[in-house]
Amino acid sequence: MSAVLSQTHYTAEDYLTLERCAFSKSEFHDGQIFAMTGASRKHNLIGVNIARELSTQLKKRPCEAYLNDMRVKAAAARSYHYPDIVVVCGTPQFEDAHVDILLNPTLLIEVLSPSTEAYDRGGKFAHYRKIATLREYLLVTQDQPSIERYVRQGDVWILSEALGLEASIALESIGCVLSLSEVYDKVLIEAENN
Repeated sequence: MSAVLSQTHYTAEDYLTLERCAFSKSEFHDGQIFAMTGASRKHNLIGVNIARELSTQLKKRPCEAYLNDMRVKAAAARSYHYPDIVVVCGTPQFEDAHVDILLNPTLLIEVLSPSTEAYDRGGKFAHYRKIATLREYLLVTQDQPSIERYVRQGDVWILSEALGLEASIALESIGCVLSLSEVYDKVLIEAENN
């Protein structure tokens, strides 16, 4: 999580009013607004690669994938977040007529960064787990081909991992498969040459 913008306690309505006219993105949790930082080249490549793969596989199916800018509300956690990738299957439900706050994600994906990894694994995942429709959560590393997949089974979240460029990971909630060689296309080659 990034730095708190102010010690002022904001309402969700205050946050949304500020956020919808801001030049940069912020997340909100329990009255506090947190500035978001920019993403690295690797982070962006991984995000685009995943979105491309999912978008292709979801074509002509009742699911939609969003990259970076779709805000998700975790109402029970009193928070709003910008996951790196969001997939919703079925009819998307939005908070209001602005159609910029998704209420019913099926899958959320975060590409880990050094500055946000602890929060993505801890506090943010705790917020996400309170979203009743969420079925899967992925954490994707930047420095090696590795994806952690958390799947909801009742009230329990089960972890599995995919490691190495030869691996793939089945996303049962949306009926897709991610090949790590596609997820890390152009990412590891660039890292090996430096």
